[in-house]
Amino acid sequence: MRRILRHPVRLVPIGFLVPILLGTGLLMMRPATAENQHAPFVTALFTATSAVSVTGMAATDTPNYWSGWGLVLITLLTQLGGLGILTAAALVILLVSRQLGIRNRLLVQAETQEFGIGDVVRLLRRIAVTVFACEAAMTVVVSARLWLTYDYSPGHAIWVGVFHSVQAFNNGGFSLYTDGLLAFARDPWVSLPLALGAIIGGLGFPALFEAVREWRQPVCWGVSTKLTVWGSVALIVFGFLWLLMTEWTNPHTIGQYDMPGKAVASFTQIALSRTGGFEVLDISALREESYPLLVALMFIGGGSASTAGGIKVSTFFLLAFVIWAELRGEPDVSVGHRRIANASQRQALTVALLSVALVALGTFAVILLTENVVFAQALFEVTSAFSTTGLTVGLVQRLPESGQLLLTALMFIGRVGPLTLGSAIALNTRRRLYRYPEEQPIVG
Repeated sequence: MRRILRHPVRLVPIGFLVPILLGTGLLMMRPATAENQHAPFVTALFTATSAVSVTGMAATDTPNYWSGWGLVLITLLTQLGGLGILTAAALVILLVSRQLGIRNRLLVQAETQEFGIGDVVRLLRRIAVTVFACEAAMTVVVSARLWLTYDYSPGHAIWVGVFHSVQAFNNGGFSLYTDGLLAFARDPWVSLPLALGAIIGGLGFPALFEAVREWRQPVCWGVSTKLTVWGSVALIVFGFLWLLMTEWTNPHTIGQYDMPGKAVASFTQIALSRTGGFEVLDISALREESYPLLVALMFIGGGSASTAGGIKVSTFFLLAFVIWAELRGEPDVSVGHRRIANASQRQALTVALLSVALVALGTFAVILLTENVVFAQALFEVTSAFSTTGLTVGLVQRLPESGQLLLTALMFIGRVGPLTLGSAIALNTRRRLYRYPEEQPIVG
């Protein structure tokens, strides 16, 4: 215990493992299933991990397999997982900033003014208020639409609104409908609030708070906020145009809609594909040209210290600036008139390469464990699990128990891995009193 307390970052995996095991036990109880039967251990473990890691990937038909009590439990696990992620990220940022030394602490405080040497309680209270305020706003809009337009009873409309709002902001993907949100693909009053909530939840509180505070002067944003906000905008716009172009004439997706319907459905699906997990379009009916886009968006994910998964937007675009500087022969990597530290470049490269290795190994493992599976399907499913997105082409329900356990491990690693790894690398930073002679090996 003393060793763990010396390195509090090690508590992060334990903090997620405990609610997963507790949720597994509760989901295995008879009242949790619609048929009042004990859920199998693997099914309960998969669902609990998916909820706490805010993935939303389902091994069963969620609205028909689980009872009302089971769905409430999934909602609570998702909310707990989302708040746990944000809280853990906040505490880790404070911890890292306190242990980097005076010089580096001042640099961190200059970049993220909210998280220097501040009041932890005030920070956590602000995070909680932001979460519940956004979820409440989404619930009001969605519930009112379902009640006034779709003739839902007030109680049912509120329940559906609360469930999907919690899932959206926390970037989960569980739905009360067997086919996801396909019925609301063209309804902007249902799909757009959920998409906006997923975008806000996926930015991360450091970028979100700084962007709101300095909204009149984006030029004053820190490098991390600039990479996260503008990078997210670029990915959404690019993905929206790509999906609109590739699926324009597809009668099984947006080809059957009018122009406004195509725009709303495409934008919503792209916004939710970055780790939101809801299906607004039939993923299995997409054209082959659309799958590489979704895999890339899922792998990149959202912002740091957010409910989103993936390698994170800032990591991806930081590596892009590294490549650009190398191609131009620049001695330093600069972003917005700021020189990026070599340590940050190595951390980004480490997270990205380890993530690629995990996805590759997971893909080949799924292929070996499952009969009659296509490589593209395995890659999509593994990327969705690791990035905690939750989108599926239908393969997860055909996987054997060994395959579902593999995806369970990937969801857990994808949730706590990048946060723990990045923090551990930052805390392990040390300065040597000597340097070896330099040599340049042949590259390429």
